[in-house]
Amino acid sequence: MKKVTVKNLIDFRRKTERTKKTFVNNLKKEKGAEDNSGGGDYWISCLSAISNAFRNGNTSLLDEKIQQLAEKIKHSEIKRIKNQFQRNIDILNNFKDFNLQNLKPATNLIFHIQPKNKSILDIKGFPIEAKPNHVFSFSENGSNEIGAIWFISKLNGYKKSELGMFADIVYRYLRQNFSDEYYVNPTFCTAVDVYNGLEVNYEAIRSGNIPTLIENTILEIKKIQ
Repeated sequence: MKKVTVKNLIDFRRKTERTKKTFVNNLKKEKGAEDNSGGGDYWISCLSAISNAFRNGNTSLLDEKIQQLAEKIKHSEIKRIKNQFQRNIDILNNFKDFNLQNLKPATNLIFHIQPKNKSILDIKGFPIEAKPNHVFSFSENGSNEIGAIWFISKLNGYKKSELGMFADIVYRYLRQNFSDEYYVNPTFCTAVDVYNGLEVNYEAIRSGNIPTLIENTILEIKKIQ
């Protein structure tokens, strides 16, 4: 087991007691999770467009992507591909009313490169992968602060408690890699489920409004191993 994704942890939690052991055994055989931001390549069109719109502060990029995907649907003869592009379009259309500005501070942002060799967090002996879309620093009231955002999609979406697991990993990732230079602002450690428009930040976890599930899930997996 080279790495475990947050999606793996959530999938495990959704299993019945009877099927959890099989899931863990299969997980140990995997070379590594292949999905990106909880959704893999299936959702890459909408996720990349939303990520770009967030960074550039330009929601017109969503309309551009919708037009591109509509053209691809016209020229594809494969029903599976047409359905995939249409689902991505549906998410983008629904997301156009989402206020991306509320997900970042109202000040100038500096976006940071995320080295691949720092994407793995060791939590209770488990290598958990953290892959937020953007890490950004900013100055607020004389304080140098940092935040990050992770856009995720899954068919039928995630529960808020599950989405909180992504926000939790975002916070831990920033603490591990950036806390020597910046204050990690929990309000801007955010996970967004673009399928259903839900968002959770780490402040909701810290305040107890969203449960902390990472450690308990890992401990349950370790008991089965």
